[in-house]
Amino acid sequence: MGRKILFITTDQQRYDALGCNGGSIARTPVVDRWARDGIRYTRAHCQSVVCMPSRATMLTGQHVRTHGVWMNGVPLPDDAPSVAEYLHGHGYRTALFGKAHFEPFLDPQQRFAENRLAREGRFGPHRGFEHMELSAHTARGLWHYSFWMMERHPAEVGAYYPIMLPTLEQNSAGGGDTGAIQVKHNPIERAHYHTEWVADRTIAWLDSLDPKADWFLWMSFPDPHHPWDPPQSELHRVPWRTLDLPEGYPGSAEKIEAILAQKPRHWLDWYRGDLVTCYEAPPDFVPQRLTQDQLREINAMAHIKNELIDEACGRVFARIAERGWAAETDILFTTDHGELQGDFGLLFKGPHHVDALMRVPLVWRPAPSAGGTPAVVEAPVGHVDLAPTFCHIAGLPVPPWMQGKPLPHSAAEAEAQRRERVITEWDSEHKGVTLHLKSIYRDGYLCTVYDKSSLYDGSEGELYDLANDPRQWRNLWNAPEAKAIKDDLVADLRAHLPPPRPEPLARASNV
Repeated sequence: MGRKILFITTDQQRYDALGCNGGSIARTPVVDRWARDGIRYTRAHCQSVVCMPSRATMLTGQHVRTHGVWMNGVPLPDDAPSVAEYLHGHGYRTALFGKAHFEPFLDPQQRFAENRLAREGRFGPHRGFEHMELSAHTARGLWHYSFWMMERHPAEVGAYYPIMLPTLEQNSAGGGDTGAIQVKHNPIERAHYHTEWVADRTIAWLDSLDPKADWFLWMSFPDPHHPWDPPQSELHRVPWRTLDLPEGYPGSAEKIEAILAQKPRHWLDWYRGDLVTCYEAPPDFVPQRLTQDQLREINAMAHIKNELIDEACGRVFARIAERGWAAETDILFTTDHGELQGDFGLLFKGPHHVDALMRVPLVWRPAPSAGGTPAVVEAPVGHVDLAPTFCHIAGLPVPPWMQGKPLPHSAAEAEAQRRERVITEWDSEHKGVTLHLKSIYRDGYLCTVYDKSSLYDGSEGELYDLANDPRQWRNLWNAPEAKAIKDDLVADLRAHLPPPRPEPLARASNV
């Protein structure tokens, strides 16, 4: 009997959402305990700040330009490599519960397996997972959770905010106490909420396994991604009226505009509603109209979701312990990308390479049977390192198609591995507007190059000294005193980008 792997992802969760990372609102004792007993990475970055490219990196262990999922709506090819398939081929039982999103959500022709499994009464196999039970952000849809709700609790199917409407243009309604965008007081019973369902189905699968089985289990929560609609019964957890404004919120509209004016033009254009370059937010949402109370309510809703996720993780781990597996189980916890959540006066995500979106929580609690010492690793690591880490845990060689390397156990190991940089990319096309961003984090600096696009001529960019400007409010790209470090970082970025695919993959939808 070898080491088991519990891989937990959330969706669109900030680095500072967790208590172990300095969060002071949501109570997250379960993950905080794993961080205390294991390894906490303070500079983990996603390789893309949107769902599908990021999740494809987790599955393949490849950079975005290699696996080819360059934006949401671009399906991962059926023949793409999969760490789940690799582990399954070496005797591991494999399963995924919750949000997969390797394929587009908007799929009326049901071309993609993720959108056919539940309707066909199947649970896999798919992409190396012998068992899949899928969910998204609502009870309406084509996923296993949707069919479960329609069969068991049909009166609550419409309880969620209606995020999956025929067109994304409709997803701009406000609600709650403040009329905040995509907020709803959700009347669903907590036991029927998708966070609880994901944990319940995970436990049921674990209970079906032979005690001697080795397993790789991906538990993928759809929260705290918008819409912000946790069960109404849980609103008491974080009363929004008691919250301070987030530290990254500049305050007045004048200060917001002054900060955004230092950045490339699409930042301020989106804030004012002059140009929508962000296909990830409702197209008629104008951030400038967001009130401070609305931001407080959204923040409260997100942290309620964070607490529910932590409690669900605790339930699953308790069952693992009851099965006698706790000492042989490695736990890795992360998210696919972050959320602006008020930073710079903005919400959602998009072509904005800053810590709010790029820096992600990452905790690894190695199996106690493997030994080791708790550690905090400040060296840069990425999602591209997750699949190689799973191979390392399983005692398998890292296959040549993976581009990362196993996560370091300590600062000394990170130095030995020459962990110097981490790279993030963005490519998008939305209503004729193209954007191409490439970022490198190294030596406490964050540098973003803007390649030529419909908006930019290739000379623009961003550079932040995070030691002296942790909120990224002062762009040093054109500062004469920063030219040497900028030139060095740009050259380093170019030198370490893997070659792109010969032909880009085609987009099937925007979601």
